[in-house]
Amino acid sequence: MGLDLYLDTADRTEWDALLPTGLFTGITTNPLLAQRAGLRYPEIDWGTLADHAAGLGAREFHAQVAGPVEGYVDFARTLYRVGKDAGIRTVVKIPLTEDGIRATPAIRDLDGPILMTACYDPKQMFVATALGAEYIAPYFGRMLEAGMPAYDAMSEMRAIGLSAGGKTRVLIASLRNARQMVELAARGQDCFTIAPAVARELLSDDRTLAAAAQFEEAAAS
Repeated sequence: MGLDLYLDTADRTEWDALLPTGLFTGITTNPLLAQRAGLRYPEIDWGTLADHAAGLGAREFHAQVAGPVEGYVDFARTLYRVGKDAGIRTVVKIPLTEDGIRATPAIRDLDGPILMTACYDPKQMFVATALGAEYIAPYFGRMLEAGMPAYDAMSEMRAIGLSAGGKTRVLIASLRNARQMVELAARGQDCFTIAPAVARELLSDDRTLAAAAQFEEAAAS
C-alpha cells in the first residue's frame, strides 16, 4: 500500500502550515483535539472543516463519533455527505467500546470507511478485522508510557491483519517523536498519524541545515 502519514490535529492554522508540504494523506481528529483547538464538538461545522482540508490537498478527513450512541449513525451519515460534497474521503472513527462495536454494523451499512479507535491491546485487531474496518488506531505512546510492550503489540496487530487478508490497516497514533516512527517502520509499519510537533521533526535536521548552508556558500563563491 505504501507509506501514509496523517496530521493529527483539529487546529486549522496547523493544517495551513503543514498540509502544503505534501507529506500528508489527510487529517485525523477527535473530541480532545477539537477541544485543544478551541472548538465545541456539538457546534462544529463538519462541512467547513472538510472543505478546508480538501482545499489544502488532503485526500482523507477522519472524525470521531461522540455523544449518545443513538446518534452515531446520523453523525456518520452527515460526515459521509459533507465529504462527498467537498470531494474528500471522510472516515468515521468509532471507539472500541462495546457500545461502539455494537453500533458499527449500522454505520457499515452506509457504505463508508470506518476506523476503530482507542485501541490498547492486539486482541482488538480481531474486532476491527471482523467488522471490516478500513483502519484501527492503537495509541502507541500511551501504551508505552503505561509500561506495555507497545512495539511488540504493533507487530502482533500487523501479523493478525495480514493473516486476515490485510484489509484493516494499523494507523498508529499517539506517537511522541520521529524516532518511534523510524523504529516502527523498521518493523514493517507504514501508516502513522502524528502531532504537528512530530511533523516538524521530520522537516528539519541540524546537520542537513549545516550541509545546505555549505552548498549555498560554495554556490555563491
